[in-house]
Amino acid sequence: MLKRLVQVFAALVVLAIGAAVLLPLLIPAQTLQPQGSARAAATPDSRFMTIPFPGTGGLEIHYLERPAAAGAEQRAFLLLHGFTFNSFTWGAVLDPLAELGRTVAYDQLPYGLSAKPLAGDWSGADPYAKESAIAQVGAVMQGLGLGHAILVGNSSGGTLALEAALAYPERVTGLILVAPWVHAQRPTIPAAVAQLTQLQRLSLFIARKLGNPTLLEYSYQDPARLTAARRDQAIIHTRVANWDLAWGALLDRSLSSAVDISDRLGQVRVPVLLITSDQDKLVKPEDTRRVAAALPHATLKVLPGCGHVPQEECPRAFMAAVSEWLQSPAGPGAPGAQAPGETAPGGNGGP
Repeated sequence: MLKRLVQVFAALVVLAIGAAVLLPLLIPAQTLQPQGSARAAATPDSRFMTIPFPGTGGLEIHYLERPAAAGAEQRAFLLLHGFTFNSFTWGAVLDPLAELGRTVAYDQLPYGLSAKPLAGDWSGADPYAKESAIAQVGAVMQGLGLGHAILVGNSSGGTLALEAALAYPERVTGLILVAPWVHAQRPTIPAAVAQLTQLQRLSLFIARKLGNPTLLEYSYQDPARLTAARRDQAIIHTRVANWDLAWGALLDRSLSSAVDISDRLGQVRVPVLLITSDQDKLVKPEDTRRVAAALPHATLKVLPGCGHVPQEECPRAFMAAVSEWLQSPAGPGAPGAQAPGETAPGGNGGP
């Protein structure tokens, strides 16, 4: 009887292993949505530019821009969206921010209407690597003629903003971090394992689930505030050919990229405003408080009744926090008052 049980158990193990090996191979490797071009899907607000990237003929970047109001021309904001989002997440605050300085939001690869390179489109570094995303921030600033800017990042865009501040200390004059995804709890695996066909197919399956629909609804405290127009903006990438393959490539690459910025927060010397929401279900307010405590020059603001994307759900409260910080001694100062790379006085602020 015991021998029989052992045989049954062994058979189940073999079946489980076989399923793990074979089932992912059933996931279609070809795009499921052969749509058109980014230019065809563009909105009246859309702008495009090509940035250089080694091993490619250049990468096309989609962005939204508002010129600075009179008297605020010396200040600039570069807005970085979060995981699965795009530049339209900043739509409600583009005009108010432009009253305070030139404002640009762009789609990070491969989101929104920016380039969606696939294997074979590059011969050098992977454009989806963390180091490449940091380099692309610098290239976007260069392409826009931004000598210096305040980086505004939401969720994983906040992580990217922190990395960019360390990479370009002479060009980043301040940071506004909205629920930054710093203390991420996700597993990482060796790159060789991540390149297994089975894991690549699983990444593609997950990408399709995340991309249509997105995490937008879960990011709101009250999803009833979402409009049909906003939902349509969130899935604009699905109009572009091979979006699912590109998202899968990004997810597969991220499996071997650890989120380790928390170890270097003490090196960030510029003034930082951290914004969290008391109803955030994706990045707990406690995590943002930990980030504020670790940064040398941080001010923390907690917004009530908002979710993970307060710039969308609570734009007035978001702008009030930004305006207050810019006018405070803890902020980066008035336009032109602070040279790039200098640190304004400040300290760990309370809510």
